[in-house]
Amino acid sequence: MLKQQLLSVEPKPFVKWAGGKRQLIQIIERHIPADFGTYFEPFLGGGAVLFHLLSKNPSMKCSVSDLNSDLVLAYSVIRDRVKELISSLENHSKYYLKNPDSYYYSVRDAEPTNSIDKVSRLLFLNRTCFNGLYRVNSKGKFNVPLGRYSNPNIVNEENLLSVSHILQSKRIQITCQDFSSVLVQAKKNDFVYFDPPYQPTSRTANFTSYTDKNFTYEDLEMLVDVSEKLDRKGCKVLHSNSKSKDVTEMFSSKWKVIEIPVNRAINSDPAKRTGHTELLIKNY
Repeated sequence: MLKQQLLSVEPKPFVKWAGGKRQLIQIIERHIPADFGTYFEPFLGGGAVLFHLLSKNPSMKCSVSDLNSDLVLAYSVIRDRVKELISSLENHSKYYLKNPDSYYYSVRDAEPTNSIDKVSRLLFLNRTCFNGLYRVNSKGKFNVPLGRYSNPNIVNEENLLSVSHILQSKRIQITCQDFSSVLVQAKKNDFVYFDPPYQPTSRTANFTSYTDKNFTYEDLEMLVDVSEKLDRKGCKVLHSNSKSKDVTEMFSSKWKVIEIPVNRAINSDPAKRTGHTELLIKNY
């Protein structure tokens, strides 16, 4: 009975992540190759594209990764120990509702050592912090203030069970590693989707603090180099990135560049969240 229920609920990202692709899924889907071998996503983040593809084809072979070790741990715990995680989140929800302000900051300052408490803290902060924004400082500490929510969905049990169910597949590998490692693993006809921290389009637009290491111009150069090598191996490669001069100048003319409209959900000024464009760049 439980299995049928899980299959009827399409898994969605369990964290709100800056640059998350849920709102763009229908556009991105039109640019996904009709057939491919293994799916690689080296900047996994909230996993919107992964979950969408898996909901269409649960037996798809995937190798996904992220450099944020806390996030990778979350995927592993949801896959392997989801009931314990849900129980921990229920406790967070209970104490938060009694005194949101003091409880939020006590959890933000905490440094749990076991896996369940680490992931539970991450999800709790993500659901209750300002704008649902994951950000760490130079010391790797989460530093976002409390958000203004009357009744945040801290547990979200149905989605966690659905995500856990779809990640059970033995054909899905989740690792914590640098994006360049995809070069060793990917073969001809595999599909690689890169969704890195975006290059800033202006001096004030810089947001790359998903980990305590920023994604630099040199990292972008390396990413383009990795993409060119994947192209020569016969891989199908798709990028999402900002419509910035750095990005457009780095890719050679053989790459197809598609401009798409997008909203910026994390801007603190709601008036500045609309009217933006970004790029999809592909070699097929």
